[in-house]
Amino acid sequence: MLTATIRKVETVTIEVSGEGLPEVREKLAEKCPEGFELIHAPVTMQKGSTAITATATYARRDGLREITGRTVEELRAAVPDGWQMLYYLHD
Repeated sequence: MLTATIRKVETVTIEVSGEGLPEVREKLAEKCPEGFELIHAPVTMQKGSTAITATATYARRDGLREITGRTVEELRAAVPDGWQMLYYLHD
């Protein structure tokens, strides 16, 4: 029997701006939704300005569940829409 760990696939995008990277980093940490992690935050600076803008992408990292099956194909078929299989183990 195989056991797989699955996780819901969900992302949130938020834009923040500030005067310098330390302020932008602080705002990114404050805006992070519960159960999510920052995965991408490219920054831009407009010409002639000191303001920095970051478009942050946060991904859900909580809510793990387990499913079981006899084969890998069975496990893949059992993964609900909007979820992803992270790994599987042989019991």
